[in-house]
Amino acid sequence: MMIKKMFLAVLALGFVATSCSSDDDNSASVPTNSDLVLNLNGLEPLGNDYVYEGWIIVDGSPISTGTFSSVAFPQTFSVNTTQLNSATTFVLSIEPAVDTDPAPAATKILAGDFSGTLANVDSNGIVGDFSASTGAYILATPTDTDDTNEESGVWFLDNSSGMGMTGLDLPVLADGWKYEGWAVLGDTPISTGTFLDPAAADDNAATSVFKGDAGNGPGYPGEDYLQNAPAGMTFPTDLRGATIVISVEPSPDNSPMPFTLKPLAHMVPTTAMTHTTIAMGTGPVHVISGSVTRN
Repeated sequence: MMIKKMFLAVLALGFVATSCSSDDDNSASVPTNSDLVLNLNGLEPLGNDYVYEGWIIVDGSPISTGTFSSVAFPQTFSVNTTQLNSATTFVLSIEPAVDTDPAPAATKILAGDFSGTLANVDSNGIVGDFSASTGAYILATPTDTDDTNEESGVWFLDNSSGMGMTGLDLPVLADGWKYEGWAVLGDTPISTGTFLDPAAADDNAATSVFKGDAGNGPGYPGEDYLQNAPAGMTFPTDLRGATIVISVEPSPDNSPMPFTLKPLAHMVPTTAMTHTTIAMGTGPVHVISGSVTRN
């Protein structure tokens, strides 16, 4: 009888040990990371100094999902499962390639809330909503005293009432962004300067190397292309036939080219008159969007 009891006790211990081992094995097989898949449209390469970085918002705090430079999608990132399942929002920011700050930069470009496993993300709520943006400009060169080259300057103002008024109706931008005007001559975009307020002069009003020597021009964004032309170009020029563009740029920005977001654009008619208000049209890209899936 004693031998039988000992045998039963050994069997019982073995069962407990086996059960514990099975539980441990099951626990160990639970993945600690899951996939986060990005499918984004309209992003452009940032250059060597900056990268895109994804973030999930968990209990109100941002957690990085990784950085990337390629704008070919889909892209998959391995993220802690518990954190990913608890995330309420996905945010995409633009960060310095060498970055000692663990927090997201002010330059956030996409965001969207998760509904189940999917977050539809776009730039409207986090950069600005440009769907109702309008613009107007004139051809004139107010920074010199020569009235024979008036078609060589563009100024974003409306003088149809007989006096200069703001020519651009644009939303206030989120932190980390600025507007920039462009004249595309042939295939080459030449900046008119960056600005935040369409009712004030742009940032390079007093320092532009292109403007004339008789002043800084009116208190609105714009540029006179009168001297110091880039290689391969001649100033003064004729902007008739060129394309005028308003873009939305990261700030700071290391690229000399227009960024993806271009809410307003217009090809200057070849018959355009100088000192006459010309209306702009909708630009090629006024929103960036995509989807983010957690698996």
